[in-house]
Amino acid sequence: PEPEVLAGPPAPDPGRLITDPRTGRTYFKGRLLGKGGFARCYEATDTETGNAYAVKVISQSRITKPHQREKILNEIELHRGLQHRHIVRFSHHFEDADNIYIFLELCSRKSLAHVWKARHTLLEPEVRYYLRQILSGLKYLHQRGILHRDLKLGNFFITENMELKMGDFGLATRLEPPEHRKKTICGTPNYVAPEVLQRQGHGPEADVWSLGCVMYTLLCGSPPFETVDLKETYRCIKQVHYTLPASLSLPARQLLAAILRASPQDRPSIDQILHHDFFTKGYTPDRLPVSSCVTVPDLTPLNPAKILFVKVTKSLFGRKKNKNKNHPEERDEVSCLVNGLSRVSIGHQDARPEVRCSRGQCSPDSPPP
Repeated sequence: PEPEVLAGPPAPDPGRLITDPRTGRTYFKGRLLGKGGFARCYEATDTETGNAYAVKVISQSRITKPHQREKILNEIELHRGLQHRHIVRFSHHFEDADNIYIFLELCSRKSLAHVWKARHTLLEPEVRYYLRQILSGLKYLHQRGILHRDLKLGNFFITENMELKMGDFGLATRLEPPEHRKKTICGTPNYVAPEVLQRQGHGPEADVWSLGCVMYTLLCGSPPFETVDLKETYRCIKQVHYTLPASLSLPARQLLAAILRASPQDRPSIDQILHHDFFTKGYTPDRLPVSSCVTVPDLTPLNPAKILFVKVTKSLFGRKKNKNKNHPEERDEVSCLVNGLSRVSIGHQDARPEVRCSRGQCSPDSPPP
């Protein structure tokens, strides 16, 4: 009889293979992750090592002018020099006759834009969790003299382990002195700072403004200046005309009002934001469950009062009965827990009026200057 032939895995579709013309290394092009004006992003797997990447594919046919190629090369040169926990890692790049390929760290949970579309609004502890990571990456950029210039939900990516990574440096640039700053209006309309619209140039404060718009969108469900008409949106941005919902905590409203100020000089620095009551007096989880990408997470077990209550309950009812009911150590432990519980105050929230802001002035609950 003829020997049995064991069927191996099917050969990859040649049309889905990407080959580096310099090294001969091949990659299997998987699912589409996203697309923009000039590029598409796919999951890609090294056929030899099995390493997975996100590959940004830019068609050569779309690069018709020298400045377009220069822009792409600038993005590559800038991104490859960045190494930070909360910035998407640059791996390598190459090109062939058809495309330019930029290989990046794969963030399998997609982006904050996908979370926002599924959830609409996030809890304040969740927003603190994400903002701390954004601020960490943004501080690193600014310390290196780099402006992102396009901070928005779609440019914050989430890894398998629910870590946030800042990405897409297509509009990023080096920080210049005020007199030499680029006056070009760039970025996403809902997140653009008023000084950029007024062609005063783009400084670190404009990135802080965009961060405030991101924070507002996650907490409130829509960008602060969004309207059905682009001109009206720009008018609202220039006049800093928006509304702070009554559902937000006072520290959240105060921080948003501090960030969304017309004058760049009046906005807080990254360090000042991190030391604001919104962060220092509010709970931030160590990590979020994967389920939080699509549904509201249960963060209540982390409430200090509830933890103490559970401890008391277990101490009183969760143990096997001891013949010596008057054991002094047990009485002391229960006494300490009960006394601790009595010291925990669970305050009620007063009714919060809606706050309207215009030209950087908010009422009735204006934050201190």
